[in-house]
Amino acid sequence: MMEYLIRPVTIADYDQLFALWNCTEQSRRALNPVDDSKEGIDRYLRRNPATCFAASIGERIVGVILSGHDGRRGIIHHLCVHPDFRRMGIAGQLVSSAEKALQAEGIQKLFGLVFKDNEPANSFWESQGYSLRTNLNYRNKSINSEIPAGE
Repeated sequence: MMEYLIRPVTIADYDQLFALWNCTEQSRRALNPVDDSKEGIDRYLRRNPATCFAASIGERIVGVILSGHDGRRGIIHHLCVHPDFRRMGIAGQLVSSAEKALQAEGIQKLFGLVFKDNEPANSFWESQGYSLRTNLNYRNKSINSEIPAGE
């Protein structure tokens, strides 16, 4: 098994992150041109400097998790592992790192959003102890015309 390192994400990683997010359709469809631009990710990392992690093999980033909080609830915004490096425990280690970092900041409850039709991701999150909430509706409003409202 290849050795990988889990480390904090910095804005210097952006080009590799963006390429990673674009390597699969499931990840690509979660992106939007404002929040996932270099400026948007820089803003996110400045707000959440200790809760975002990359998995790297050498200089290559093969996995990433962006997580943050509002002071009350933690949220997993992006989790992606390159298809060539899946089934190595990387996603679980990224989740664990994010959970520990959020807990260190006083966060006790987390949530994440997963496309309903992404069965591998839904199975993964279930295996990590994240339950499916069926008693809530996720409401969305885009106040920037460059960001799609979603389905």
